[in-house]
Order: sequence, then C-alpha cells, then structure tokens
Amino acid sequence: MLSSQELCAQARSNVSEIDVHELQQKIAEGARVVDVREPGEFAAGHIRQAVNMPRGVLEMQINQHPAVAGYDDALQRIAAEPLYLICRSGGRSALAAESLVRMGFDQAKVISVAGGMQAWEEAKYPQVAGE
Repeated sequence: MLSSQELCAQARSNVSEIDVHELQQKIAEGARVVDVREPGEFAAGHIRQAVNMPRGVLEMQINQHPAVAGYDDALQRIAAEPLYLICRSGGRSALAAESLVRMGFDQAKVISVAGGMQAWEEAKYPQVAGE
C-alpha cells in the first residue's frame, strides 16, 4: 500500500515538471495554466492567467477550458498546446498530469509545476484573490 506522499512522488517521476521561474517565463509567452486546487483555495490567491479546474473534475472539464470551449474537437485542441498544471505544493498537479497522460495527452505537453503555489508565493510572483 502507498501513502499519499509516495503516490505523489511516483506521479512526479512519471510526468514533466518545471519550476515557478520557468512557469513565469512561459506565462509571459502566453502559456495555458490550469490551477487544479479547490475553488476556495483558488479564490484565496491564484495566478491571474490560471483557469480553475479542480483535480476531482479535471478529466470531465478539460474540454471546457476557455481557450477551446465550444469547439467540437475541444479535447484535441487543448491537447495540442502545452498545458501547465499547478496546485498548492506540486502533488495534485503531478497526479492530474499523470491522469491527462493516461487520457492520451502527450507527456511532453502536460507539465506539472514543482512546488506549486507555495513556491510561487516564496518567489514573490504576483497573485490575485477572488475572481
């Protein structure tokens, strides 16, 4: 039996990761960021460009991302570009990335943010609350 920490560590070893400094650069280039935390966590503070899709419903809602919503081929469209997943510390985003890869997303295009919002805050990068 695996502990939650072991499960997250296993997921991290199976997915691509970047740090928050790389994410900041990618956001400046127009990256798509999905925050997989719960709505209350997201409302308390998040990256302005992030879209909130909690991990528990990510697989069912990913085709509703604002960048592709309304298209018949929304799933293929969202999978065509890199997708950066962030959570509080990097565990849930790694699990979410692993799940999207199992759905058929390209492993190189689904990237978990190591350290999550904790690392983002420590780096003193901007956040917004509410919204």
